[in-house]
Amino acid sequence: MRAFSLLAAAFVLFFSAGLSRAADKPLTLRWHGQACFLLTSPAGTAVLMDPFGEKMGYPVPSVKAEAVTISHEHFDHNNAGAAKPGAKVIHGLTESGFLQVNEKVGDVSIRTVPTYHDSRQGMMRGKNTVFIFETAGLTVVHLGDLGHVLDDEQVKAIGKTDVLLIPVGGTYTIDAAEATQVMNQLRPKIVVPMHYKTDKTPNLPVAPVDDFLQGKPKVQRVKGNELAVKELPAETTIIVLDYKP
Repeated sequence: MRAFSLLAAAFVLFFSAGLSRAADKPLTLRWHGQACFLLTSPAGTAVLMDPFGEKMGYPVPSVKAEAVTISHEHFDHNNAGAAKPGAKVIHGLTESGFLQVNEKVGDVSIRTVPTYHDSRQGMMRGKNTVFIFETAGLTVVHLGDLGHVLDDEQVKAIGKTDVLLIPVGGTYTIDAAEATQVMNQLRPKIVVPMHYKTDKTPNLPVAPVDDFLQGKPKVQRVKGNELAVKELPAETTIIVLDYKP
């Protein structure tokens, strides 16, 4: 593992071989903790994903965004108020079931794939939505609180995955071993772990990120919470962000 420092709290991902051009300007992802990310497209469209509430332990974000996506209605994923007024709130679920999302916000296309929060078709923890974001030739997949390994139909529906935001802590989601299986199913170029124990969630009954990282050949730790993706690596690379700027 290599530790990387950030300049102005940002990390621009460059690789010396096997590069494919993503965009003239980078797509950025800022991790606020748990499963909450702010995606900003190269054209400046901002989408806040799965924002948490005050009980989570992390500082609650307050950001300007064009849209907020909510994978499921648990308190650590559905605080739409973390986005300043004016953001479009896009839910993946209603009380009666899945919503099929397929729309565009600015230059970001957003669609969904239905999954479950557990391995028993939602009988334990309910349903979960995978959100897929496409912009500037890149596809970012946010798995929400996925609780099971994907089936073939779900893998096909998700499709090409450049950047995968994946829960790895277990208990409430897939664990390290299952996350590895899902990573191998989707074959992303960049993997960003989420939903694991940190110093802000010491009592949360989930595993730390190191359980997922064990034995993985290409891991980079970033000192900061922002990742700017301008080019993609030839091989799957895991990027571990810090929730602190």
